[in-house]
Amino acid sequence: MNPYQPSREDFDQYMIPIYSPAPMIPVRGQGSRLWDQGGREYIDFVGGIAVNALGHLHPIVVNALIEQGQKLWHVANGFTNEPALRLAKKLIDSTFAEKVFFCNSGAEANEAALKLARKVGLKSGIANKNKIIAFNNAFHGRTLFTVSTGGQAKYSQDFAPLPEGIEHLPFNDLAAVKAAISDQTCAVIIEPIQGEGGVIPADIEFLKGVRQLCDQYKVLLIFDEIQTGMGRTGSLYAYMNTPVVPDILTIAKALGGGFPIGAMLTTDQFGKQFVFGDHGTTYGGNPLACAVAGAVFDVINTQDVLDGVLFRSKLFVESIQKLNAQYQVFQEIRGKGLLIGCVLNAHYANRAKEIITFAAEEGVMALIAGPNIVRFTPSLIIPENDIQEGFIRLGRALARFTQEK
Repeated sequence: MNPYQPSREDFDQYMIPIYSPAPMIPVRGQGSRLWDQGGREYIDFVGGIAVNALGHLHPIVVNALIEQGQKLWHVANGFTNEPALRLAKKLIDSTFAEKVFFCNSGAEANEAALKLARKVGLKSGIANKNKIIAFNNAFHGRTLFTVSTGGQAKYSQDFAPLPEGIEHLPFNDLAAVKAAISDQTCAVIIEPIQGEGGVIPADIEFLKGVRQLCDQYKVLLIFDEIQTGMGRTGSLYAYMNTPVVPDILTIAKALGGGFPIGAMLTTDQFGKQFVFGDHGTTYGGNPLACAVAGAVFDVINTQDVLDGVLFRSKLFVESIQKLNAQYQVFQEIRGKGLLIGCVLNAHYANRAKEIITFAAEEGVMALIAGPNIVRFTPSLIIPENDIQEGFIRLGRALARFTQEK
């Protein structure tokens, strides 16, 4: 009897259709290359959407997984464990934070941050200090609370009634924040670079102004660094590229290098206001995830890797500019480090999906960030020859794309 061989059609038969996967199914990865069921090779400029920060099958990370997998995978949260404590210390030693909460995803990290902010507001002695300021086109997760906080109605409009007390403002508009913030505000949540919203960096003066307003009104400033964190911008966290320090930092994605884990980091002042029973998670901080994340952290948190991000970013931008001089597809390149968004010009507006489809057919994987932006979030250590080969393939894709009527 032949073993069952899954196909792309099986997704449509068996899976709830909340995704629309590509026709091919990846089955193996190595470094920044993937292979599908038919053995076809792809250069990976997606990196699992900024997750596979060390590529596929990095030996140090694989060894950490195997070593911990032969010891202890999971314990009830009535116990602590050594990998979680080691990882917590690494995060605290490397950031402003003094307390850590581990969970399993970015949405859970943001959920914890928003709940903590509401708790701090409740205990402040100020009546109704529970309002949250967020920003248009933000993305903070898919739980009901985080999808309501995200500023994209397409993700929340079918799930009303939504949590109340959340106001969305224009991104990078300090005047709007000044007009909206008050003693009833408990939190401002912001991405230093909006990822899903179009790879839009926050202006430094805007961040500084928001920090000052939060101090003035005793409001917690939450930085969602789920996509920008873990070296993606060339610093360990994007807030380190600015003079602004948040009160809460949320991280996930690249923290586990592909293994599910998230975390909320904060100070003693705020962390201690969560007490026994206030929040929880079955799998958060499990020893297997924390051992893998600890290995990922040790590799990324080195000057060689962080400097290498900026070097590779330069190669990416130069390669995009070279292709654009030939095909004249993009009007703007934005982002920082290896979080790069390419905005299509008016002639090709809203056709980013077509480009990444052609790219996959030519053997290179890319992303979109909305209908008008091609996005790249590759491994932080992607080899130069993979970058060069990937852009050769992308060039073939753009040649086909620009010939389409």
